[in-house]
Amino acid sequence: MKPTEFSTTPTHKPRPMIDLLVSIVIPSVILMKLSGDEDLGAANALMVALAFPLGWGLFELVKYKKVNFIAILGLVSVLLTGGIGLLELDLKWLAIKEAAVPGVIGLAVLASTFTRYPLIKTLLYNPKVLNVEKIEEKLKAGDHMAKFEKRLLNATYFLAGTFAFSSVMNYLLAKWVVTSPTGSVAFNEELGQMTLLSYPVIAIPSTLMMMAIFYYLWRTIHGMTGLPLEEIMVNAQQKKDES
Repeated sequence: MKPTEFSTTPTHKPRPMIDLLVSIVIPSVILMKLSGDEDLGAANALMVALAFPLGWGLFELVKYKKVNFIAILGLVSVLLTGGIGLLELDLKWLAIKEAAVPGVIGLAVLASTFTRYPLIKTLLYNPKVLNVEKIEEKLKAGDHMAKFEKRLLNATYFLAGTFAFSSVMNYLLAKWVVTSPTGSVAFNEELGQMTLLSYPVIAIPSTLMMMAIFYYLWRTIHGMTGLPLEEIMVNAQQKKDES
């Protein structure tokens, strides 16, 4: 009999409202309201604003030991934005940076299709989200594995497409909203406006596209295995077992 193992790493629970508040709302308010010379000043306001998402990202990485590609890119994005403002670089670099982050993720999603570990399996088709063992048991029984892998590849292309959409929208939003010289009070205010607008303009459509991909994946699994949703989803299966 094996002794009970206890993990010293706290369980990470998604906190979207806190993430939104710390990473978007607070920094945006600081940039728009405290960038004047009579307040923090342009440079200090930018550093204080960037400290919130940067500090929150580092806190989550250290406390929950969740080091992943997207989290690292997020931190790099924050540092690059701060560098562009503080070094007073040309505005074109802000638009390029805004487009580059989701663009790199999209390319990584495509590149992962040539490896043994495509990112679609990390993000959606993984044992923490779906009952992978039962699904694959049913797929093999019905001789659907090859067909399912093709559908999974299609889902990967769709996922890369969502990041391509974000990349284009990030670039256009940065070019449209941020027009003042870097390092100025107006630049900080526009940066705050861009951050706030990125949620309804980019994040919500991208989330809807992700939900559509998940629905496509669920319909594929259900169609090939006959499993109901409560047996496909891990949390639904666990609640069913507990009851």
